Amino acid sequence: MFTSVLMIEKPLTSEDVEFVTTLHGDETVSFVVLMQPRGDQADVLLRAIDDVAIGELKEAVREADEPEGAEARQPARLALEHSLTALRAHGSEATGQVVEEHPLDRLKEVVDEIGADEVIVLTEPHYVEEFFHRDWASRARHKVGVPVLKLFAHNA
Repeated sequence: MFTSVLMIEKPLTSEDVEFVTTLHGDETVSFVVLMQPRGDQADVLLRAIDDVAIGELKEAVREADEPEGAEARQPARLALEHSLTALRAHGSEATGQVVEEHPLDRLKEVVDEIGADEVIVLTEPHYVEEFFHRDWASRARHKVGVPVLKLFAHNA
């Protein structure tokens, strides 16, 4: 069985589930999903810039309306449960947790604990962070010791 740690920031869509569960052909895949809730206000500007860069001006304006920090915990838990249910319905084993602090440190711990074969970072484009190699995937590649695959999430 192939074991993947899947880092997400929003609930998986059916397209996302189909994509990650078929990456390795017919091989059975077990997932440990790490869900990070939206960050604090410092991240709002970066997300708004990303929205503008991809032409989603309405989304850029609404960034301040999204729950942040402690208010984002419950939506993150629900998103995680939705994602785990979807992965299991597609025939995969799946466990997970919401990671609020030091997500890359927790990622490293999980990879080591379960002997993961790979890390999949499924995220929306974050152009500013990607340009400076400060996005999850770029930073994880230097930390975890297994292959890191970066995929872009589908919009719900």
